[in-house]
Amino acid sequence: MYMIKTDLSKYDNSWYNTGGNVLKRLLWYFCNILFIKNEWNPSSVIKVYVLRVFGAKIGRGVVIKPCVNIKYPWNLEIGDNTWIGEDVWIDNLVPVRIGSNVCISQGGLLLCGNHNYKKSAFDLMVGEIILEDGVWIGAKSTVGPGVTCHSHSVLSVGSVATSDMEAYSIHQGNPAIKVRDRVIED
Repeated sequence: MYMIKTDLSKYDNSWYNTGGNVLKRLLWYFCNILFIKNEWNPSSVIKVYVLRVFGAKIGRGVVIKPCVNIKYPWNLEIGDNTWIGEDVWIDNLVPVRIGSNVCISQGGLLLCGNHNYKKSAFDLMVGEIILEDGVWIGAKSTVGPGVTCHSHSVLSVGSVATSDMEAYSIHQGNPAIKVRDRVIED
């Protein structure tokens, strides 16, 4: 049987539009390093301000810890009272919508892009991510392209969400599956 091989010289993502021109992306690159990723900047107020300047839609009471990395702020929407922990990477090649009262714990990864391993040119594939209100993404967990984490769902520590997560449920593993219901007490 003849096997076609990967040929990265054929890779072409010219169809993909970041939503920002070269100057805007370059300016963001340095502002991201100085104000968002910088471990010496503990101020969420400064981070939120800089993100808004670059087009992010961010609600009130948002906490952004040090060493967060955001690919394109113009593709980011965050509701009220949301927490983004240390070392979170929001690789938002396309829009990421994060609701209110969401917690993304340290080391979480929201990954909007992937490559098609079935194509010799290793084509780029992208999908929006939606975290509805009350979602908790556990430490070192990954949410993949095109995934919606429905209201108050939980992705437990170190898990990988490759498909939508059911509301008020806890998902665990790689790939994450529902392991039980989430009951919230007052």
